[in-house]
Amino acid sequence: MSLAETFGPVRVRAPGKINVFLEVGRLQDDGYHELATAFQAVSLFEEVAASHADGFSLAVTGTVALDGVPVDDRNLALRAARLLATETGYRGGVHLDVHKQVPVAGGMGGGSADAAAALVACDALWETGLSSSELHRLAARLGADVPFALMGGTAIGAGRGDRLSPALARGRFDWVLVLSDEGVSTPSVYGELDRHRDEHRVDIGPIRDVPEVDADVLHALRAGDARMLAAAVRNDLQVATLRLRPDLAPVLERGEEWGALAGIVSGSGPTVAFLCGSPEEALELRARLEAAGHAALHAHGPVPGARVVS
Repeated sequence: MSLAETFGPVRVRAPGKINVFLEVGRLQDDGYHELATAFQAVSLFEEVAASHADGFSLAVTGTVALDGVPVDDRNLALRAARLLATETGYRGGVHLDVHKQVPVAGGMGGGSADAAAALVACDALWETGLSSSELHRLAARLGADVPFALMGGTAIGAGRGDRLSPALARGRFDWVLVLSDEGVSTPSVYGELDRHRDEHRVDIGPIRDVPEVDADVLHALRAGDARMLAAAVRNDLQVATLRLRPDLAPVLERGEEWGALAGIVSGSGPTVAFLCGSPEEALELRARLEAAGHAALHAHGPVPGARVVS
């Protein structure tokens, strides 16, 4: 009898993320874009508990709105478990209990964190013993953000965001996150970006085929300097998200007026992330935003990737 069978489910936590920098390359012939991004894992965690079962099933709870979260094979965590079983020849099943803290369809990689946590939890539960590189290979097949949820910390992503290299980041960065009741479709945001670029191609100029993370971002992360990072944050998708969700623009303006060093749409949105100079400044900003009727959270980064917890 294995330790998992003796002591119950294996629990794994995996973090959400913020793209502190995201440059989107020109639309390719295959319909995709090359990306250059700087990921930071933050202290909003998804937790997945994996238990032995005859088949594959999933239940979802959470502290965020769960509308639209599938509990069938469309769920990325369940797909991760099935992929691991197929690749390792495991003949049993698993029941996954997913507890969500990362906003759903909010541009913070919550579904990817679920998939990363499921891979680690099932690997431990089934004692399949995959190496870190083997888990990352499977993660990349599930989605561009899943490998980073495994890695955590701070990393530079290339290609479609799945070719990762760790980035040195000192100190702590404090963020206030403003949530939205309604999600945004990532494919819709990319489509809107392409339309925007086509409409304004004379003003925008040529788009690079192979984008790069600005050196100022790397210097700021390495120095642990929030003010330096605030001057360098960038998200090419933000203009498209604001075209689809113009209601987010006043939120960005208000947060910066109330003391944030910088505001940015996280990934494809609609979550808005405000970088603050200290934990105290973050708590003050969160309180002001909540008093104005916004759902806001305080998080910090960088934090580790998917890990088994007791």
